[in-house]
Amino acid sequence: MLGAIDWTYLLTIIFLVYLGINILVYFLQDFLMFKPEKLPKDFQFYYENQEIEEYNIETRDGAVINGLRFKTKDPKGVVFYLKGNSKSIKGWGKFAVDFTRHGYDVIMIDYRGFGKSTGRRTQKAIKRDLQVVYNKLKDNVAEKHIILYGRSLGSGFATKLASMNNPRMLVLDAPYYSLSKVAKRYLPFMPLSLLIKFPMPTYKWLKYVKCPIHIIHGTDDTLIPYNTSVKLSKIQPKNTTLHTVIGGGHKDLNTFEAYHKMLSEIITTRPKSIDLEGSSIHVKHGQKKKNAKA
Repeated sequence: MLGAIDWTYLLTIIFLVYLGINILVYFLQDFLMFKPEKLPKDFQFYYENQEIEEYNIETRDGAVINGLRFKTKDPKGVVFYLKGNSKSIKGWGKFAVDFTRHGYDVIMIDYRGFGKSTGRRTQKAIKRDLQVVYNKLKDNVAEKHIILYGRSLGSGFATKLASMNNPRMLVLDAPYYSLSKVAKRYLPFMPLSLLIKFPMPTYKWLKYVKCPIHIIHGTDDTLIPYNTSVKLSKIQPKNTTLHTVIGGGHKDLNTFEAYHKMLSEIITTRPKSIDLEGSSIHVKHGQKKKNAKA
């Protein structure tokens, strides 16, 4: 009898500890997932040799979304750059040069709670904010001149936005299959489908993207493994190009010459149709002909 009581007590303790961990994961996930940098309202953005315009958009629930436009003369189009989960556009703005030098304006915004942006942060609210910004872009730029670029966390949001609109192309930089899958690597025994507030199922949204898709990923990415992009590239293989940065990690792709070469080719080259007549596309290696004589 004593042994049975001891086991019951032990199982109760284990259950309560497990329940406590689940509660902590639910309430602390915003802190664990997002690393925002807050900026005072009077903060002045400055980037050497870059012309910028700051703007604020008020949402229907009273939040304010702060953003920047990096401007070029006679722009070829606009890159809507959706950043990662840390800092603010104060720091992320330095990557705008990778597009402005090719003649593209760049739009960057801070998600709710980042930089000067305000409002309660939820997956639904951020998706709605991004669509508002995109709609304002469409008022001034034809969609055939809009490129969506999603970096890490922003890759999921960029994919969702592309699935609901018709941009020129979608570029994903170190994307995840879903944030639930990323979290599962670190919390394999948690019921994350019930706990996670930002599941971000990139793989589901990617099915509905109609424009060309380009995926850039480093082979040495330890946060979001390279194989993630291989899996994503198989969702729409005819519409997707996977660009591999050998040796690239999660945060250092911009330090590789290969990355800049890929990016230049992606955004400056127009896709051309290929005549496959007379090629080996339908030839199967080592296939024996039927009724062949021995």
